[in-house]
Amino acid sequence: MTRKLNRVKVKLVTCMEKTTYTGRRAKGFDVSKLSFNLCDRLLTDLERAKRPVLKATKCALDNSFYNPDVGFLEAGDKKVATELNVSSVKKMSRTVFMLELILRNINVGAINTKRELYYISKGEIKHNKALKPLDFDDQTESDTIIDFIGELLECYREDLNCYANDRGGQTYSQQLVVEETMPSGEKAIIDLSKLGTSPFQPKNRPQNLKLKAKHKIDFCLIVESEGTANTLVNSGFTKRNNCILMGAQGVPSNAVRGWCRLIQTQLKVPLYFFGDLDAYTLQNIFRTLKAGSAASLIRNSDFCAPEVRFLGVLPDDIKKYDLPDYPVREKDVQEGRALKKARDALQNDPFFKDKKNKGLSNILKWLIQNKRRCEQQAYFSVAPDDPWMPEKIVLDKIKRKEFV
Repeated sequence: MTRKLNRVKVKLVTCMEKTTYTGRRAKGFDVSKLSFNLCDRLLTDLERAKRPVLKATKCALDNSFYNPDVGFLEAGDKKVATELNVSSVKKMSRTVFMLELILRNINVGAINTKRELYYISKGEIKHNKALKPLDFDDQTESDTIIDFIGELLECYREDLNCYANDRGGQTYSQQLVVEETMPSGEKAIIDLSKLGTSPFQPKNRPQNLKLKAKHKIDFCLIVESEGTANTLVNSGFTKRNNCILMGAQGVPSNAVRGWCRLIQTQLKVPLYFFGDLDAYTLQNIFRTLKAGSAASLIRNSDFCAPEVRFLGVLPDDIKKYDLPDYPVREKDVQEGRALKKARDALQNDPFFKDKKNKGLSNILKWLIQNKRRCEQQAYFSVAPDDPWMPEKIVLDKIKRKEFV
C-alpha cells in the first residue's frame, strides 16, 4: 500500500500541474489537489506507524434533511470513518488503486464509464499477480469504491471523469434547440424538430448543454414509461402541443435528473410527471426526480428538478375517468416491500415528512390504506376508439391544475 501511495503521489504532482477543476463549489475546486492531500496524509500516517483513517460524507437517509427552500435532500454533518485494520485493508487498498486509475484519466483528459473502469481494473489486476487480493467479484464492488472516492473528496463522479451509462431521458419536441459544447470547444446545434421520430438523448453532464426555444414552450411532460412516451409521440402529441415530451424509463438516471434540472433552470417551463399510481413510483421514481436520493446527497443540487409536479395517475382520477385499477396483494414480495417502504417513508423520510409535500404524503397514505394501484396506461382504456383520449386527459388535468 505504501508503494502504491508513492506512485499515486507522483501521478498527482503531474496531474496538478496540468489540470485545475472549476467545480460546483467555487473556482479552484481541484480534484488532484484534494487527492494529493488525501494520499499524503495516508502515507504520513503509515510512515509513523499510525493507523490511517478515511472520513467520507455519509450518504444515507439518516444523514439527509429536506430544505423546502431549495427543494431537494441535502447532506448533514455525519461522516463514515474507515480505519485501517484487518477488515478494512482491502477497501482502503482498492480505494488507492482505483484513485490511481481515475487520476490517470484526469491527467490525459480521458473519460470512462463505471463499467469500463471495472473492466480496466480487472485487466490490470489479472495482469499483475501482486494485485490479486484487490480483485473485484463483480461491478457492484468497483462501483462502490468509485462512489466512496466521490464521498471522500465531496465531488461529483463526473469531476472524476467517470460517468454512468446513459439511460432514459429520450426527448421529443418541435420547439427545442440544444447547443452542445464538444470536448474540442466546437459547438454542435441539435434542432429536435429535425430528428423525425428519433429522440434526443441527454448526456450525464448537462452543464455542457444550452437550451433555447424556437417558439414558446408551454410545458414539459415527463413520462415514467418510455414506451408510453413513444406512443404519445407517434400519435402526434408534440406536433399538436408546444411542449417537450420525455421518457424517463423508470427510476431516473443521473442523465435524466440533470436534464430535467437544466430544462427547469434554463427554460423555466412547468414540468409535469405522468406515471403509475403505486408506492414504488411515488417513492423511488418521482421523489428521486423531484428531490434527489439519499445515496446522492452530494450531487442532488444539480441532479433533481424540485419544481416538477405529480400529474397522475392520481387517486381521484380512478373514479373521475373510470380507470381500471386493481388490488395490491401485500403477500406479493415486491408489492409488500413497496408498501413497507411507504410506511417507513411517512415516518422517516424528511421529504415526505415536510408539510410542503403533504399532498404527496396523502397519496402514499391512500395507497397504504386502500392497497390499490393503477397504471399510467389505464388512460388508454377510457375511450379505446379515440387514440387521442390520453392526450386530452393530460391537457385537461394541466388546464384544471389537477396535479400535486
